[in-house]
Formats: sequence, C-alpha cells, structure tokens
Amino acid sequence: MQGKVIVITGASAGIGAALAQLCSQRGAKVALIARRVAELTQVAASCAEAEVIVADVTVRAEVEAAAAAAIARFSSIDVWVNNAGRGISRKPSELTDDDLDEMMKVNVKSAMYGLQAVLPHFRARGGGHVINVSSMLGRMPLAGIRAAYSASKHALNALSANLRMELAPENILVSVVSPGVVATDFGANAMHGGLDSRAFPGAQSAAEVAAVIADVIDHRRADAYTRPGFREVVAGYYAAPDMAAAEQQPPFFVAPR
Repeated sequence: MQGKVIVITGASAGIGAALAQLCSQRGAKVALIARRVAELTQVAASCAEAEVIVADVTVRAEVEAAAAAAIARFSSIDVWVNNAGRGISRKPSELTDDDLDEMMKVNVKSAMYGLQAVLPHFRARGGGHVINVSSMLGRMPLAGIRAAYSASKHALNALSANLRMELAPENILVSVVSPGVVATDFGANAMHGGLDSRAFPGAQSAAEVAAVIADVIDHRRADAYTRPGFREVVAGYYAAPDMAAAEQQPPFFVAPR
C-alpha cells in the first residue's frame, strides 16, 4: 500500500475514517470525501498525507469535481472506495417512493458516480481498483425494517458484478466488501430513526472492517466478507430447498407476531 493514492467517500466517521487512518499508517496518501468539513478535517489531521474534499456524493457534478481535486493534489488515483451510505427503518409494506428513492440515490447512484468519475483516469493509466462497501443485507434479508436498504445493496452488488465483467479486460477490478452490523452511528442516522448500531451485542468495530478493506487493497480480490463464516451462511441460504423455511430460523430476524 506504500505510496498508493486512495480515495474514500463517507470518510468523516465510522468505517471511512478508520480506513483512512489505517491506510495512512501503511504509507498511503488519502483523499477524504464527505459533506462535513469539520469532521473531515479532524480525520485528515490523524493521517500523514491527506486531502480534504467536501462533496455530496449523491450529486454527480460534485463527485466529478472531487475526483479532479484528488488527481490535482496527488497526480493519480490507485483505489477508489465507495463507502458512503445510509440506512432506513421501515417495514417493506410501508415504504414510500421517497424512501426507495433516497436509498437508491445514496447507496447505489453515489457508487456509480464514483466509478464513472474515476474511470477515464483508470483507463488512461491502464488499470485501477474500485471497492464498493456493501452489506450482508445486500446478500440476505436479515432485517425486515432494512428492506429498502437491503434492496439498494442488492442493486449495488449486481451493478458491481456487471461492471467487474465489463472492466476486467482493462485491468480495472471492481470489488465488493460485505460487513454485518458495525459499531458506528449508522443505525442512529437511519431514515425514520433506529437502534444505535453500537448497542448491538457483537457489533464489529469500524477498525476491523477497515482492516478487511485494506487487505482487499493489498491482495486484490473481487469479493470479501468482514467476518469468518459469513460466506458460508450466504451460500447455505441460497442452497436451502425452502428459502421461506430458512427465513424463519437464525440468523434471520423474525418480527414478533
């Protein structure tokens, strides 16, 4: 990772901030993108060489400007991490147009904007790496109140896989990293409120998730889970002879009747 230039969206807190600090410790230069300048500046102060770029990743023009700013500062980009995202707390039967639109805008379109903004640069230099931070909820319907978030992460996974196949001949890898519950302010910041993710027993730390993402940077691969056993759980769900029956058992959350 020494000397690499890594762009991280959603870098003002949580996984993004932890990843920025870890990459910096390993010798990378980091471009930090988020809307909150004070928080970004604080994260940057803990990094050896960082560029603060204030941008709303749901606005294509601002993402394009952010990519240009990172290149202007560091001359190149090696890795682009689409980490920004937002959750929701609402049953699927109660979802509104605005709920779905917000989830797709924040969790899918922002990643598409990031990849498309950096793609001309990667093509010009003959390769690159995009990492999309997804979720176990993008693989399995583990919590009904997160249905719209889950749907957006499923969409992100499908987009990532198709982009990976399209761009592989150009030496551009698109990776997906899938955490479970992480001890950040994700839950507290969800649309319509929600339980604080930091209160969940066994929630993984942001630093642990950042370490997995850093390993994907160091050892390029298409798909990674942040906990041992996650991959097997997902494979078992899709191999189940009766998925409806599987959904009534742990680790699925079944709402009280």
